[in-house]
Amino acid sequence: MALNLNKVILAGRLTAAPEVKQTQNGKAVCNFRIAVNRRFATQGDHPESDFFPCQAWGNTAEFIGRYFPKGAAICVTGRIQNHTWEKDGQKHTTTEVIVEEANFVESKSEAATIAATASAAPTVPSFHFEK
Repeated sequence: MALNLNKVILAGRLTAAPEVKQTQNGKAVCNFRIAVNRRFATQGDHPESDFFPCQAWGNTAEFIGRYFPKGAAICVTGRIQNHTWEKDGQKHTTTEVIVEEANFVESKSEAATIAATASAAPTVPSFHFEK
């Protein structure tokens, strides 16, 4: 029996404003990166973060582009996808999350505060999950 399961759920903050573009066929595609704090801090009180490149298509891409500015909290569900290519004889691989669903994590007032300060904030606001 073959086991085929590729599902990821991430909650984090956008590191920059999402880029929404249109393909030649008119389909929306959105590229963005989210920072996800690790559950436990390894040094001191500040947890380390992992950064995940994400891509969404169609209505999901438009939704993210419209409602999630830089620094906004987001929860995405999707799948992991690898891309491999060769350049100058060297093999390269990149891994990204193909987002199938995106959800709000904060209240409207929290999101509005993030949106209002996003252009002035030099870094991504930190956050962590409580047990």
